[in-house]
Amino acid sequence: MASEMDEEKKPGVSPLFLLPLVVFGALAVLMGFWLLSGHDPKELPSALINKPAPEFELQPVAGLERDGVQVPGFSRNDLLGQVTVVNVFASWCAPCRAEHRFLMDLAEDNRYEVAGLNYKDTEVQATRFLEELGNPYDRVGFDTGRAGIEWGVYGVPETFIVDGEGQIRYKFVGPLSEASYRDVFLPELEKILNDSE
Repeated sequence: MASEMDEEKKPGVSPLFLLPLVVFGALAVLMGFWLLSGHDPKELPSALINKPAPEFELQPVAGLERDGVQVPGFSRNDLLGQVTVVNVFASWCAPCRAEHRFLMDLAEDNRYEVAGLNYKDTEVQATRFLEELGNPYDRVGFDTGRAGIEWGVYGVPETFIVDGEGQIRYKFVGPLSEASYRDVFLPELEKILNDSE
């Protein structure tokens, strides 16, 4: 009788015991397939690509002047009629400081405008930042965070290229580096400029 009870207590391996192993295996297969599919894991998709830039209106950064004149803020209407590079930046962002020289280089070309979306900053700090490093922007709008949400900003810095019809055509996430500026961003900008002619 004791041996019959022992046999009843040995239920074998429970299917619940194997569930975590099965889930882990399925996730590993999916991750492997995703990585081998050629998808760049650093690329963050944007639902706004090839769609109109959102409606927004940003006030200028108070105290920010160029040649004694207040640098204007900007709105969606200011993106119409020419290609515009929109850079999301903040004075507290160390990578923004690192990429700034590439924005200064962009400002040398008059085929497009460069606009700055100053994200969750203070106007005093933003002005100090641009006075110290130079102001590459034709327009700078002060954003408490609402416009950034509308643009789908994940973090700073991010840089968008908007065509003359106000369509967001490209988004670069993270700081521009020498290689990404030369090999990725500038070719995209040239392609959009050529399409806009």
